Amino acid sequence: MRGILRRIGEHAITRPLHVALQDEHTALTYAELTQEIDLAVEAIGGGRVALWMDNSCAWAVIDLALARQGAVAVPVPPFFSAGQVGHLLADARPDLLVTNQPDPVGAMLGRRPARRLSIAGQLVSVFELAVAAPPALPPGTAKITYTSGTTGQPKGVCLSAQAIGRVAQALGEAVGGTEADRALSLLPLSTLLENIGGLYVALAAGGTACVPSLASCGFEGSSSVRAERFVAALHGYAPTATILVPQLLKLLVESVATGAPAPDSLRMLAVGGAPCAPHLIERAWELRLPVHEGYGLSESASVVSLNPPGALRPGSVGRVLPHVQVQLADDGEILVAGNLFEGYLGTAATPPSPWPTGDLGYLDDDGYLYLTGRKKTAYATAFGRNVAPEWVESELTASGEILQAVVFGEGQPHNVALLVPHPATTPARLAAAVARANAALPDYARIAAWRALDAPFTPANGQARPSGGLVRDAIARHHAPLLETLYASEARHERA
Repeated sequence: MRGILRRIGEHAITRPLHVALQDEHTALTYAELTQEIDLAVEAIGGGRVALWMDNSCAWAVIDLALARQGAVAVPVPPFFSAGQVGHLLADARPDLLVTNQPDPVGAMLGRRPARRLSIAGQLVSVFELAVAAPPALPPGTAKITYTSGTTGQPKGVCLSAQAIGRVAQALGEAVGGTEADRALSLLPLSTLLENIGGLYVALAAGGTACVPSLASCGFEGSSSVRAERFVAALHGYAPTATILVPQLLKLLVESVATGAPAPDSLRMLAVGGAPCAPHLIERAWELRLPVHEGYGLSESASVVSLNPPGALRPGSVGRVLPHVQVQLADDGEILVAGNLFEGYLGTAATPPSPWPTGDLGYLDDDGYLYLTGRKKTAYATAFGRNVAPEWVESELTASGEILQAVVFGEGQPHNVALLVPHPATTPARLAAAVARANAALPDYARIAAWRALDAPFTPANGQARPSGGLVRDAIARHHAPLLETLYASEARHERA
């Protein structure tokens, strides 16, 4: 991070009037950015600081100010449910919480903000949190990043400034970032991929980071977006680079395929955060969209591999970047070393190196990485949200109206479920049970379409083990046509 901050300072001297940050309300030159960082350092202070805001110039300024003074930043993902935010705050126990939503946050915390500040043209509120004996952090922790997790309660991944800086440098070199670049953030800045790959890479190169609120770009919640506003943002900000999850790429491809002009400013359209169907990438290439697929994980401070400009390898998630080393276990699991996290918050264990990613794949002779699946059952939706099906299934079966439930959604825009109801359950009670489960889940984990089955999953039909565990692959194969129908449907339910 010191290198990124140093580069920002250099740009403020050599190119003071060049726009560094832009959102729908504000534009800051590099000279103004350094001034705003100085003011934020003085106004906010240090310690452990949670940042709960939509994308904006203010978000970026506060994040950089925390890095500058060696504070620990705790970004709060906007797609977290209230319960998950409560867990995050109880887990990380920050000293301060900075937000531009003082009323709902104050109601949740049961207190009023200690002070209000104007940062980068936006009014933000600072809440002081009563923290008793905060959990010890691994030495060198600069940022605690939380993802949607593979369980209901995500873990805090502790990252050093050095690890973050190495990723930003490797990405900048891989994509050939220049001062002419305009990077548009269409993912939350609280996600590590966007924070580093969108914001830091652009600023280190002396370009412009466009960080409009996601609401202004058509996003509604974490897994819904208005296509026309999303595409309009791509044209309006004229980015040279942006990062998309597969579902957003699908929206763009559909728009261009039906006659909308492609954003001709783009030279780098990175796709990651979830598996992307090969046919979608091929269709994007046919439409001359410069798609570059990559791969990474929070435990390695984000990006591990990327298809670089001029050296695309179809079917791969790119060439392994030089700041990390990748090897394969005997069972094909991808192991990563060289730029790992410091540890999980609240655990004393030092992460093993190499780190077992849980992903399966292989390397070709040129160092390109290919993914073949997940070692376990957790999956990422097309919006890049991690879901553990067992978590959702436990909510579905909690009431007793549903005896068995199996959830799918790998790489899909929504989750679907196959349900075996209790024999006495009526259709109305079954629908109510699903609704109750959905109400207890964050929106990215909810069931959008489901089907009630007449036959249970049993050892006799090969769809369950004697222990009662589900044989997911067998269920998916047996019900493949039904699952395709559910994936293609709008939110609905039926009985087989």
